[in-house]
Amino acid sequence: MGLVRIRKFSYIFSIILVAASIVSLAFYGLKFGIDFTGGSLIEAQFDPTGGGRPDINIVRQKMEALDFGQVVIQPAGEVGFSIRTRELSTDERQKITAELSGLGKIKDVSANTIGPTIGQELRSRSIWAMALVLIAIILYIAFAFRKVSRPISSWFYGIFAVVALFHDVFIPLGVFSLLGHFKGVEVDTLFVTAILTVLGFSVHDTIVVFDRIRENLTLAKPASPAGRKETFEETVGKSLNQTITRSINTSLTVLIVLTALFFLGAEATKYFALALIIGIVAGTYSSIFIASPLLVTWNNYREKKI
Repeated sequence: MGLVRIRKFSYIFSIILVAASIVSLAFYGLKFGIDFTGGSLIEAQFDPTGGGRPDINIVRQKMEALDFGQVVIQPAGEVGFSIRTRELSTDERQKITAELSGLGKIKDVSANTIGPTIGQELRSRSIWAMALVLIAIILYIAFAFRKVSRPISSWFYGIFAVVALFHDVFIPLGVFSLLGHFKGVEVDTLFVTAILTVLGFSVHDTIVVFDRIRENLTLAKPASPAGRKETFEETVGKSLNQTITRSINTSLTVLIVLTALFFLGAEATKYFALALIIGIVAGTYSSIFIASPLLVTWNNYREKKI
């Protein structure tokens, strides 16, 4: 693989994708689900002597038939369900209670309103969680690569890994911005979980490449019988060649599982799987074509080669 030949193309391609995502976010934003906007919370406990709790898929079908928008259904305790929807009127709550009553004997049911303040707090915590993850990644990589300070400071390994992670985050955000605008797809806490998972998966892939660069720099063997040392660019190119097959095979294995989950899994996890698919594809690309080439670009800039 010629690192010089792919570097400019990878930068241009990535800039176009990230710019398109930012434009989409600026114009359309994200369609936040009830986890972030607030809504109604209905908790129903079924009588164990009356058949107990019905199957969650049957409950989900009944709720979707009511057409109240996004509905989040979770088991509560041994015999209950918690159902979160947009803010409902009294009549709409009664319709839900009537549907649940048709599935079994209800022992207790309660309804509460989740205010937007809780949703705003959750949104704020999600942003803080991502920011702290990025800071922790920089600190960890800088520490792990502290013994490889030449020709690039260990801090830049962490910084460029995070630059690649921004690429991995903005692309799924842009796609879900378009899906929210044109298809009404909402983002919730599962989406935040998917993004954090992508961050972890992508940085793991990047560190594998960086670690091979570190090993090859430590070996520092001559590249020719004349005794010329490998340039940093040659070392990075060799390291990428040594790890690219592993990176692609690892990602393909995960993508096979996620694709099956997307097409065959429950409706509730469909877009969670889609966010992971987009993020992992973007993360594999950035680990190979962005993070490591940025090290070369920065080194060439320092040496005034560009």
